[in-house]
Amino acid sequence: MDVNSRFIISPTRLLIFFLVLFHIEKSTVMADEVLCSGDMSLFLPLPYGKLPNMVCKRVWNSFVLRYSQTDGNVITIVLSTVYTTGWVGIGFSKDGMMLNSSCMVGWVNKEGRARIKEYYAEGFTPLAVKPDKGELPLTSVPPYVALNGATIYLAFQLKYPTHLKRQPILLAYSRTYPTPQHHHLSLHDDKTTINLDFSSGGNSGSAAPSGGTSYRVDDMKKAHGVLSLLGWGLFLPCGAIVARYFRHRDPLWYYVHVPIEFLGFILGVSGAVVGLSLDHKVQADIVGHKTIGIFVLVLGILQVMAFFARPSNDSKNRKYWNWYHSWSGRISIFLAAINIVLGIHIGNAGQEWRVGYGILVGVILIACIVLETLSRLKRFHNPEYPSDFPMNGM
Repeated sequence: MDVNSRFIISPTRLLIFFLVLFHIEKSTVMADEVLCSGDMSLFLPLPYGKLPNMVCKRVWNSFVLRYSQTDGNVITIVLSTVYTTGWVGIGFSKDGMMLNSSCMVGWVNKEGRARIKEYYAEGFTPLAVKPDKGELPLTSVPPYVALNGATIYLAFQLKYPTHLKRQPILLAYSRTYPTPQHHHLSLHDDKTTINLDFSSGGNSGSAAPSGGTSYRVDDMKKAHGVLSLLGWGLFLPCGAIVARYFRHRDPLWYYVHVPIEFLGFILGVSGAVVGLSLDHKVQADIVGHKTIGIFVLVLGILQVMAFFARPSNDSKNRKYWNWYHSWSGRISIFLAAINIVLGIHIGNAGQEWRVGYGILVGVILIACIVLETLSRLKRFHNPEYPSDFPMNGM
């Protein structure tokens, strides 16, 4: 038998493969239908128990969102998810970010009493998320929380001046209860942002695909942060260090400097592309971070273009090229570092990102201080040692 014949896909195997895929898809649809079925009037009062023309979507993990919007712009929302301890929250944001968002948070305390409150995120720390504050247009119908089996239900009603269409929604949960007295929230265990189109209709109890109008942006935010940090925050500064302090190792420094810089540029551009795509999805109001990022990207592109327009060493224009390449590189690295810090703050990335980037910056600064000290000592003891270290390698 031919050795390659073992890799030929027979019609029978292909049929079995598609049958398995069909069974998985059918099981997923049936699971969504089960999540959206059931009579909520058994444990939720009116109007939450009977929603006319209800739309039901599994939006994230076990989070299921039911809503109904009337012609009078009144929207009734019921959020449910698997619950053990802690709190569950849903927030309404103007730009997809936590800052300045208004949230409804519900929980059942240790004594078995259900609680639901509106919160306003004035900052990123737990104490900056203020209870009994917010900008949600709640109606006179009281919000309600119910625990049915292992599922918690948060129900509330809003009235907008116009028909609610696409809206950034924040979802979060924590296994730690809010503080008993002041109801301050603990830090969430996990969170996500979805962009939900409330104008879409649907039949009562029908499940919409979880990947339809909602999407997870946390992965994109992490990819944007990692790529930007590696490109602008690690490789480009390291390439600049090689060009400044190892020019006496000619031509080795050049063959190390150029690949590091190009790798950093590719990673930085990839991070910028992910960031622009993320901005297009959530329509975030982060003008400062976006403007600095685009400016740094333009400087990086100009640096690459300058590499191909580099004059020869004996050209009279070479000193101007060296000056431009050196200072534009310094400016781009400096602005990129500021923008990384700004992005970590805006994205509420967490303490591990702050500590990690702080360690990286600290290591780079220490390396620069040590290398600068050694180079000055060598120039002091050896006047023939190169006295100028421009970053002109590309």
